[in-house]
Amino acid sequence: MTTPAAAVEDAFRSEWGRVLGAVARATGDLDLAEESAQEAFAAALRTWPRDGVPDTPGAWLTTTARRHAIDVLRRRRVETERTAAAARLDERRGAAVDPASGSAPGTPADAVHDEVVRGLDDDGWTPDDPDGDLLRLLFTCCHPALPLDGRVALTLRALTGMTTAQVARTFLVPEATMSQRLVRAKRRIRATGITFRVPPPGLLAERTSSVLAVLYVLFTEGYDAWAEPAGDVEGCAERRALAGDAVRLARLAVRLLPDEPEARGLLALLLLQHARRDARTGADGVARTLAEQDRSRWHRDEIADGLAVLDEALAARRPGPYQVQAAIAALHCRAATARETDWAEILALYDVLLEMAPTPVVALNRVVALAEVHGPDAGLAAVAELALAPELEGYHLLPALHADLLVRAGRPAEAAVELCRALDQVDREGDRRLLRTRLAALGGGAP
Repeated sequence: MTTPAAAVEDAFRSEWGRVLGAVARATGDLDLAEESAQEAFAAALRTWPRDGVPDTPGAWLTTTARRHAIDVLRRRRVETERTAAAARLDERRGAAVDPASGSAPGTPADAVHDEVVRGLDDDGWTPDDPDGDLLRLLFTCCHPALPLDGRVALTLRALTGMTTAQVARTFLVPEATMSQRLVRAKRRIRATGITFRVPPPGLLAERTSSVLAVLYVLFTEGYDAWAEPAGDVEGCAERRALAGDAVRLARLAVRLLPDEPEARGLLALLLLQHARRDARTGADGVARTLAEQDRSRWHRDEIADGLAVLDEALAARRPGPYQVQAAIAALHCRAATARETDWAEILALYDVLLEMAPTPVVALNRVVALAEVHGPDAGLAAVAELALAPELEGYHLLPALHADLLVRAGRPAEAAVELCRALDQVDREGDRRLLRTRLAALGGGAP
């Protein structure tokens, strides 16, 4: 039997975003919504052990949070009215605050309650559509008017209920820095008049792209940590958990945006990548490339899930960059061994992706497939062109790939130089160990 404390914990994981979203949309105040949601869960911890867990915990929490918000807004209105009445006292003695109600004549305090309820009714929300508030909250946190780091932090804070300290540890920044980042994002919401609403059809595609980009950044932050030696890197466990949070939020996006194939494409991509997480680092703490990974450690159930989601996305026949990336990941996952990978098909997909997203990073990833299909010399020629791209300056994967191609071309001395250059640029310990191991194999140092 579930204990009340466990029920509160379960409700926090499943209902936090809905509770926060309901109050935020009704009041237009994200800070007040967070305060009210926190008060609702604190009230649950106090009362559920005594009164029992309600039949619908989410509805109970939302109602409690709304009541708290109404009380706060009522107090604010009373204080404002009292201040205004005091200022007018010398000029209009009869306009003082009504001591019985605490409100100016003709302005009942319960108007605050009516205002909040009207906010809900005007937006078409009903208790039978609880995901509507999650969707509005997600679009608000990911609004393109906010800086990307603010969107990422705000989404994590609002949709998962993580504290500011937890978010700061996840991104390896001081809590004060993360707090300022969140404050600036909220101020921007107020200053630009961003409303807690689903965007109109004309803006839906642009705004959806922003939502998916934020979720992809969240996942990448967490997934990269799986290439780190967990016991040796501070905050690694928290960052790894972020990848799972991103997968859950991507599932939410699919549920809330059922007609958007790119949302399914993103979810498929995250599932197929996340399925390989346990194989990204060996027992020695050295990162493993895709070709070196122990494929028996891949999560086959998640791969099957990702493939099914990808099929659903492709069935819409509206391809996008996330669907193409997911199709590339699917080919890797379907190959029983690295040698059996269909590199020709992967190269063709990268050609398509490069047309959709012509970025140097996509071009660099394409070089891997190009070299597998046409040989290392073709890859070296492509790397030479990419070396001129300013966006890849300081990006350790460029010299690391260059070194790999040089080794395959029978030029180990030049490869050692490139590995040293990559070591100067890398910032992840797992990758650093991998590069040192390869350099040692070339006689350039001990692993």
